[in-house]
Amino acid sequence: MPLEKAILPPPSPRRIWQDFGGVYAGNAVVAFLFSCTGPVAIILSVGARGGLSESDIASWIFGGFFLNTLVSLVFTLLYRQPLVFLWSIPGGVLVAPALAHLSFQEVIGAYHATGLLLLLLGLSGWFRKVMDAIPMPIVMAMVAGVFLRFGVDLVLAFRDELWIALPMTAAFLFLTAVPMRFTRALPPLIGALAVGAVAVWLLGAFKPPQGALFEFASPNLYAPRFSWNAMVELVIPLAITVLAAQNAQGIAVLTAKGHTPPINAITAGCGVGSILTALVGAVSTCFTGPLTALVSSSGERQRQYTAALGVCLLAITFGLLAPFFTRLLLGTPKTFIAVLAGLAMLRVLQSAFIASFRGTHTLGALVCFLVTVADVAIYRIGAPFWGLVLGVATSWLLEREAKR
Repeated sequence: MPLEKAILPPPSPRRIWQDFGGVYAGNAVVAFLFSCTGPVAIILSVGARGGLSESDIASWIFGGFFLNTLVSLVFTLLYRQPLVFLWSIPGGVLVAPALAHLSFQEVIGAYHATGLLLLLLGLSGWFRKVMDAIPMPIVMAMVAGVFLRFGVDLVLAFRDELWIALPMTAAFLFLTAVPMRFTRALPPLIGALAVGAVAVWLLGAFKPPQGALFEFASPNLYAPRFSWNAMVELVIPLAITVLAAQNAQGIAVLTAKGHTPPINAITAGCGVGSILTALVGAVSTCFTGPLTALVSSSGERQRQYTAALGVCLLAITFGLLAPFFTRLLLGTPKTFIAVLAGLAMLRVLQSAFIASFRGTHTLGALVCFLVTVADVAIYRIGAPFWGLVLGVATSWLLEREAKR
């Protein structure tokens, strides 16, 4: 089997404690704060747009944090590298338009099928073949198309509730502009969240749902429903976003830091995680790029795995308190969530546009982007799938020189 060999035995608690230190604790806290702000705001936005209940969203957050963290713990200890698995943000965004014409059970069936596909790709070692089959600019054009809504919602927030959107954006821009040594202590997105919370409180706009605010997780268990439309619309785009938009980024970051990431094992781990988290309604598991960059940003390479373990401990706690954090955020105005999600997506959207239109396959990428943004379902199959199909077909017919 092509799975990379683990480093056995795994480190003992004493060895982990010896390898741990202040720099790794700091990296863990910053990475965790990133994961529980913008990405969670995106889940809330997608859930609200897709008609999911508070219970569905809390269960999704539980699976995304608690269950994926179990996968992260196993891989980080076995390979002694900072290997953090969470949920696919592009995959989550793909789900919102699908929920307009598919039931949540059908979407969950697609999660299970995606997990099985990822597991087979990891066990067979076909990851690179899949990556080579679809041009990256076209994949990133689809990502740009599904993320564009968040950028538009950020702009519309200034029209709807100026005195929430303006201070949040101003804080984000200020902290982005100051030297990096300051943003290590207070990342821009955290600053925007804090300023927004103060603005919401001053305006008296916090209206929590009825009932107890504090509650521990009691995740829902969902029976999947497998339908042809959901399989065609979601499985391939979900798998591609996991492999191309998420895993490839995280693997590139680790390689640049001097690690040798276990590519096939990571892909198989995403498959196992996707099947596991689908049971509680969470979108497909991925190997995170931004968090990998944060936990491996400083310190000795052989000790950076302890930062990932620190993220895991914090994420487990967050997952267990998923209903509390869900109710806390749902009590804020929709504008607060829209601004937080939009600011979190700015750099991702910028990177997606650059990757789509700076090199080859630009016409195919443009077609893919336009079809995805138009959001017109054909035969009840969503636009992202057709964007990929028509984008690849356009490049194959009209950009033959790009294949050389």
